[in-house]
Amino acid sequence: MFNRSVFVAKPLARQIALAGQRRLASTKTIKEALDEIVPAKRAQLQALKAEHSQAVLGDVKVEHLIGGMRGLKSMLWDASVLDPNEGIRFHGLSIPECQSQLTAAPGGKEIIAESMLWLLLTGKVPTEAETRQLSQELAERGQLPKHVEKLLDELPTTLHPMTQLGMGVAALNHDSAFQAAYERGIKKTEYWTYALEDSLDLIAKLPAIAARIYRNAYRPGTPLADINKDLDLVGNYVNMLGFGDNHSLTEYLRLYIALHGDHEGGNASAHTAHLIGSTLADPFLAYAGALYALAGPLHGLANQEVLRWQLNMRKELGDNLTHDHIKEFLWKTLKSGQVVPGYGHGVLRKSDPRFTALLQFCDTRPELLADPVIQMVKKTYEVAPAVLKEHGKTKNPYPNVDAASGCVLYHYGLKEFKYYTVIFGVSRALGALTQIVWARALGLPIERPKSLSMDAIEKLVKQ
Repeated sequence: MFNRSVFVAKPLARQIALAGQRRLASTKTIKEALDEIVPAKRAQLQALKAEHSQAVLGDVKVEHLIGGMRGLKSMLWDASVLDPNEGIRFHGLSIPECQSQLTAAPGGKEIIAESMLWLLLTGKVPTEAETRQLSQELAERGQLPKHVEKLLDELPTTLHPMTQLGMGVAALNHDSAFQAAYERGIKKTEYWTYALEDSLDLIAKLPAIAARIYRNAYRPGTPLADINKDLDLVGNYVNMLGFGDNHSLTEYLRLYIALHGDHEGGNASAHTAHLIGSTLADPFLAYAGALYALAGPLHGLANQEVLRWQLNMRKELGDNLTHDHIKEFLWKTLKSGQVVPGYGHGVLRKSDPRFTALLQFCDTRPELLADPVIQMVKKTYEVAPAVLKEHGKTKNPYPNVDAASGCVLYHYGLKEFKYYTVIFGVSRALGALTQIVWARALGLPIERPKSLSMDAIEKLVKQ
């Protein structure tokens, strides 16, 4: 609990930040933790409205309207902030700080999804006991309803895995606690509790949906493992995928899913979840829409394109690659009018710290360091920024997380490219659903920006 004398004396934002750095000795559920935090956050929002509602955060320019609103400050998203140079921070914690402070699985070293989810939802670093309790709660919620299993099993195996994932998530809406509560009539101040119920249900069931899609598409007839209530979310996911005996893959996916859990609110999938959620659609429908945004080639589907490009380079040039060979292949790609996949980012202007974390993971495992594809990724990183700077058409010539993410999956036997974005979809639920809970807790309104025609823009500019 907060020290009341400190709580009153310090500015509210600072109080919350300080509370976010503490480990609490007591064990509580995620709902009980949020019950304590929601009133303070509501007070912070009211203070912002009352004292600073007319403060100017930036100018809207024509380039914002016709350039995809890039960089326009127009969205409240509390759990993470993306700095162009520093990269992502989760409630103020950098990726290395998260790695040192957040809980790992028993016998593991990498942070797990539950510890990241707790941080994103509460702003606080959970105790190990709180993390384990959340793991058990998610495992207890993880079984799919029979109608969702039947739906997934009857879909064509040739249907893209992301299409199947969105359909499975939307079908969970059948049992939405939020929708049922809204229909019977509840106070607006209670919306968040039902949004939390649905969000925890969805996060818990995503691994079972994703694993069933993988089994149906790539390993038909293979039995699916039951959910083990002694395992964390990702441990169960890998087990259901059929890779449960591969500790290194499990650890990698723990790191991957935790670090992919949130990346500010302006990206297409997060923004889609926020927009749909603002209509008071339940979290299942909101996140189904987010998944279809994630499925676009300019967003989550990019990770499969990176590995395809890397393997094409290996096929053409062989394994004994020099920096000059890679440089020539980069120029060949650019001169053909294509982009170099895995390089550049809509916000970042330095190397993505998630990419750095994944490379560091590779550095700890001899089998990965010996892999020709991973060696190629590392050599490409040593050459590509200079080539892209010379080319001059890329604002950020440095790698994003996709430059490394797929090659480790490929090494450990997950070779089905089309499935990679499904794993991304499992991870991104942590942040998108967190913000749906908080949007309901804070009573945020429906999103409704103003649009203008080209004639209207020209008229305003002339005036």
